[in-house]
Amino acid sequence: MSEIPAEVPEPEQPDGRGLVQGAADILWQSSPPGSIYDYIKVASFSLGADGRIDQWSLRAEQLFHVAAADAVGKDPIEAFVPAGLRDVGHRRVGEILDGKEWTGIVPFRMAEDGSLDGVAEVYVMPTETEQGERGAVCIVVDVRALRRIETDLAASQAIFGQSPFGFLLFGTDLRVQRANKRFAAVFGGNADDHRGRTVHDYLPRGEADRMAAALKRVLETGDSVTDMQIVGPAPGSNDRRHWSINLYRVHSGTGRPIGVAGLGTDVTRRHAAAREAAQSRRNLALLNEAGSRIGNSLDLETTARELLDVTVPVFCDLASVDLYQGLLDGDETPPGLADGSAELRRVAFSSAVSDGPLDDCGEPVTVGALHRYSFNSPCADALRTARPVTIPRTEGGMVRSTLAVPMVAHDTVVGLVRFSRTMGSEPFSERDRTLAVELAARAAVCIDNARLYRREHERALILQRSLLPPGDPEAAGLDIACRYLPGNAATEVGGDWFDVIELPGHRTALVVGDVMGRGLRAAVAMGELRTAVRTLALLDLEPAEVLAALDEIARGLGSPTPWGQHPHSPQSTRRALQGRDIDPSEVYLATCVYAVYDPVTRRCTFANAGHLPPVLVEPGEAALMLDVPPGMPLGVGGEPFEEVEVQLPEGALLALYTDGLVESREHPLDEGLRAFRSAITDPSRALEDVCDHVLNTLDTRHGEDDIALLMARVQGLPRDAVGDWTLPREARSVGRARELARAQLASWDLEALVDTTELLVSELVTNALRYGEGEIRLRLLLDRTLVCEVWDAGLVQPRRRRARDTDEGGRGLQLVGLLSASWGARRTPRGKTVWFELPLPDGGSPSEPSVDALLSMF
Repeated sequence: MSEIPAEVPEPEQPDGRGLVQGAADILWQSSPPGSIYDYIKVASFSLGADGRIDQWSLRAEQLFHVAAADAVGKDPIEAFVPAGLRDVGHRRVGEILDGKEWTGIVPFRMAEDGSLDGVAEVYVMPTETEQGERGAVCIVVDVRALRRIETDLAASQAIFGQSPFGFLLFGTDLRVQRANKRFAAVFGGNADDHRGRTVHDYLPRGEADRMAAALKRVLETGDSVTDMQIVGPAPGSNDRRHWSINLYRVHSGTGRPIGVAGLGTDVTRRHAAAREAAQSRRNLALLNEAGSRIGNSLDLETTARELLDVTVPVFCDLASVDLYQGLLDGDETPPGLADGSAELRRVAFSSAVSDGPLDDCGEPVTVGALHRYSFNSPCADALRTARPVTIPRTEGGMVRSTLAVPMVAHDTVVGLVRFSRTMGSEPFSERDRTLAVELAARAAVCIDNARLYRREHERALILQRSLLPPGDPEAAGLDIACRYLPGNAATEVGGDWFDVIELPGHRTALVVGDVMGRGLRAAVAMGELRTAVRTLALLDLEPAEVLAALDEIARGLGSPTPWGQHPHSPQSTRRALQGRDIDPSEVYLATCVYAVYDPVTRRCTFANAGHLPPVLVEPGEAALMLDVPPGMPLGVGGEPFEEVEVQLPEGALLALYTDGLVESREHPLDEGLRAFRSAITDPSRALEDVCDHVLNTLDTRHGEDDIALLMARVQGLPRDAVGDWTLPREARSVGRARELARAQLASWDLEALVDTTELLVSELVTNALRYGEGEIRLRLLLDRTLVCEVWDAGLVQPRRRRARDTDEGGRGLQLVGLLSASWGARRTPRGKTVWFELPLPDGGSPSEPSVDALLSMF
């Protein structure tokens, strides 16, 4: 019930004449405020026998705004009644003085100009004094106050009785004083039946205590409560209902608190709609978060954990992900729709309620463990049918509801994800089931992409490793260390390469190159160029010739040449680079430095194709960059390559590298080169330590570009490991060559190789006498193998052929090829060199050719 509005006059201050006094000064009472007279201000005055006012109360002063001094002794009709009504008024006063009571409505004038200002209801009662004089007592009430009370009561009754909401009025004891019909319709009985009840008669204990506390707080503080949510069952039903409660304190006319009014609205439908909307928003937010967080890594296990990070505890209380073990092993054909009992691995588990693994299909499974689902289990059924399955609750378990959802990507089942909710959480709805399928499908696509990436990554890695030299390459007269860091850490493949190639005569080719671009395409191009370099190196060409041939090969590796242009035309390549004919990204460009080191002379010949210059550190000296003409990059064409020969001192350190080591977006090339030279100023340290020191010291910004580093410390062959003689061009030089070879092998304790070496040296020197020119030079080199070289000034290269049965000669090179580990010939600036190589004995007798092999020469 709403509070009855009443205008309580504020205490007025006396005016200058003392006509009106404050209400607090004229009112005293022993009973608490709240009487009807607190709302209706009743005034009184009396008339004497002469019909004039002889008494004027303080309430009359407040009502008529006329002081007693101005009213006593006056004719009330003349003073307060309008002129047109005075005759009637005098008659009424006469009748009253004759002993007749009268009640009526009388307009009265308060302003001096005579205008009507109010309407009063007057009750006049005749009186008589002890002396017998007639008089009258007049009780006056302002009609406006009565009309306001009538209006307020009617409005209060309409609001309370006709409201479509439940209305309660609690007294100061927090018991129901009044309830409307709507409240009684919900909670039963008539409205009067609810008088004297408390909130504990309607609500569960917890909610009732909360409601009682709110009522007490409102009654004590006067602070209203709006939209207080209360949950409880309706009478005769177990359905949970939601009410919105508004509470406010009710006061009497004097402002005294007399209770608390409560308005209750059933908002169950609104709450359900809000919950549906909130669930929809949550699902959309969950899908949005899943799209942004799942699949950021191309790792199977990480993707599975990302799925659980999104769903626990927002969607479920605990979850697990199982993937087929065959998929993790990289099988080409995923399991697909098998019978559901294939071997799986638990790759991820997350729980908001327990740290231990939970499993409703059997024994608990820990992360990383292999397991199988039995054929008749719900999980196996989900894997077999590729449809989600609801797992029933087990008695005594903490799990209330579980969804087993297969992870399907491209019509392939890759695993199973299980979402569970524990006791106290709502079971999964059909909408939750649809959301779970969508989440599992998104994760499955990411996992399948990760599977494909892992497979391709392994293939690319195999390719990359197959194209790089072994981890510890060996070379005669050199101590070598190397490092390779791909710019793409995810694929571990790139376009930089280095190589160490053994050449005849214990010489070594050192190669470092850089293909434009990164990733698998650059790695493939690098592999093609590296293979070409090795092939050209085995031809024993000069470094400049190797780069020239490599340039021709690089220009043939790009996009198809436009019609009408020669594929190796420099103009075609340049125009392709300028973007007029071919996308520059489709053109193979590479830089390369190619060096050939001779351990006997410690001379190194360099040729450069647009690459950064080598760095040399001599003992006791600062690092310096070798002045090697840069040349044009491979693939541009049209420019010759130059060679530079450098004498390397014993113990010097030679460094070949790619630009990823010394250049980045934040550091210019010159600054990186200075830092690199500063990092290798101590060549006496172990080469592996020098490499690590360089990579740790330089700010390489690894990930921006590939890095290749090849370091070699010059050692040279000892003098006693080289036998070098010059023989005249005469027949006896053949015997002299055999004698020199026999003596040199004896000094090296290689008697086991004497017979073979004598025979092969005799054949090569004989060929030099027959087909060569000028003096003959014989050289024996001892390192990991024995190498024999025969030099002459002739330009005709030896050619191995099969002699006819009737030929008396022509089998010398066949014999060399049969008895040696390898042999060959190369051009020199002043002729040619023919060589063969023999393995050193391992303590036993060297292997001899079979009889069949010897007879095959005839």
